[in-house]
Amino acid sequence: MSDNIKELHKQFLEYLEIERGRSLKTVENYDRYLRAFLKFSQINDPKDIDDEIIRKFRLWLNRKDLKKKTQNYYLIALRVFLKYLSKRGIKSLASERIELAKVPQRELDLITEEELERLLDSPKGPPAGGLRILRDKAILELLFSTGLRVSELCSLNREHIENAKTGEFSVRGKGEKIRVVFISDRAKQAIKNYLDKRGDTEEALFIRISNLKSQISNLRLTPRSIERIVKYYAIKAGISKKVTPHILRHCFATDLLSAGADLRSVQALLGHSNITTTQIYTHVTDKQLREIHHAFHGKRRK
Repeated sequence: MSDNIKELHKQFLEYLEIERGRSLKTVENYDRYLRAFLKFSQINDPKDIDDEIIRKFRLWLNRKDLKKKTQNYYLIALRVFLKYLSKRGIKSLASERIELAKVPQRELDLITEEELERLLDSPKGPPAGGLRILRDKAILELLFSTGLRVSELCSLNREHIENAKTGEFSVRGKGEKIRVVFISDRAKQAIKNYLDKRGDTEEALFIRISNLKSQISNLRLTPRSIERIVKYYAIKAGISKKVTPHILRHCFATDLLSAGADLRSVQALLGHSNITTTQIYTHVTDKQLREIHHAFHGKRRK
């Protein structure tokens, strides 16, 4: 077993990909964060990683004017690497010695219910509907109906939807975890209208359509393409805020909570591995609690 840090770095990335089942993108990110630490520290042996090197590395990250959340990405990658070394019995700093930077509570960028309706209704055209318009309508409705991440939406194939007779299908999300998502009646109808007009055999659900006579390309839409589509229709709907596919995911979650869904169920539907991630939406339930308190508390006192 070699303690050479470069070899251990390489083996760690292979461990993430093979044993932990992380996506190639995640492995690339861990590689980038870890390389930054190794280049900064100039260490050759894992036993040389100590509290002082970590302190200096954190100071270096902070002076690069990175956001606290971004700094934590580097620290998380380093912690996971140290846990990997410990698992293999290689002496180094204990992973729990690295504390993450405190980040301010995340604020949600949301649109109002009225803005959401305008956005979902903005793809319009002739009664029969052009293929591009039908596709874009299906994209917007599906994003709001399922709370899918944009990467998850792009990876969908037609068979996912065509086999979803009960209005539900499985999707592979972050960390290769599979969860069930559900399609609303409006989304099902929008997808049916779109697929009925496709007339091709490409497996991807959402594909590029050229401007010339709505000709179909065999290229699957990318997350960036979906972002441009959402932005276009937000502007068309007269929404001044920046609207992204992730905002529709937020709308999905807050819509459920406002209607009375519990936080654990919303966590499962969003595919969050940790309930604390879902707790950014508790402002919705907090508002409801305020209204309940105002309506019922102290009414029997004179």
